[in-house]
Amino acid sequence: MTTHEYAPIPDPAYTGRAPFRDYQTWYRVTGDPTRAARAPLVVLHGGPGCTHNYVAAIADLGSPERAVIHYDQLGCGDSTRLRDHGPEFWTVELFLDELDNLLRYLDIAEEYDVLGQSWGGMLAAEHAVRRPSGLRRLIIANSPASMADWGAGATALRDELPTEIRQALERHEAAGAYDHPEYRAAEAEFYARHVCRVVPNPPEVERTNRALAEDATVYGHMNGPNEFHVIGTMKDWTIVDRLHLVDVPTLVVNGRYDEATDDCVRPYVENIPGARWHQFENSSHMPHVEERDTYMRVVGEFLDA
Repeated sequence: MTTHEYAPIPDPAYTGRAPFRDYQTWYRVTGDPTRAARAPLVVLHGGPGCTHNYVAAIADLGSPERAVIHYDQLGCGDSTRLRDHGPEFWTVELFLDELDNLLRYLDIAEEYDVLGQSWGGMLAAEHAVRRPSGLRRLIIANSPASMADWGAGATALRDELPTEIRQALERHEAAGAYDHPEYRAAEAEFYARHVCRVVPNPPEVERTNRALAEDATVYGHMNGPNEFHVIGTMKDWTIVDRLHLVDVPTLVVNGRYDEATDDCVRPYVENIPGARWHQFENSSHMPHVEERDTYMRVVGEFLDA
């Protein structure tokens, strides 16, 4: 686990809200997609139900040559909140429709790249297997190809925790006491090892943490109480048998200590034709934070190839 000075996040050129059904999707743009020579990069954040803040550093890839677009998915951040909507509302199809709507609204649907992190990578893969005509390149970052693999990986990582921490997790999960201070402390130990090894977390990561603590509607319904106890509607999700449909250059990344273990990401590499795999040796689930400069170089070189 490391500490360091936190570099500032590049300021957006502008922000806005895209109408989507009866709702609004908030977005921010670094650079100008109408003037840049390269395809704009659309960043899909994780969760489901986090905010764009923790992946905001990826705006480092913005330049006069390339715009970078972040957005808050429906139900979180500065997009429309819907706390009273139940699990049947929050579906993969909903978020695919929202992404398609944003691409059309920003007038970039004819040419764009996508980077999805964690759940965002799962969503990016779902988008890519549909073979949208405008998609040029795909980056799947720290994402499982099936929740069965994610669960198996989480179990293996939990088994490596000190005995007292494992027992605390098991005891309070059996009681459904996910807010118990002892459970939260054990959860934090897992996160410091396998989610973000920069401790304390950078300000942009803390902003997402606070937002999720304030409103976990989407996360709770689709995922569950935390990263390693998945009991929501996504618990049986898989895309492994559809990955052969991806027909664009693809980069897959994870960290050496990632909760998205090698077994989680391997199906992307083995089933997407020509996919490349890069592992960040000093990172867990957030190499865009943990090895920020190296991450931007690796991803930037892939986008520029």
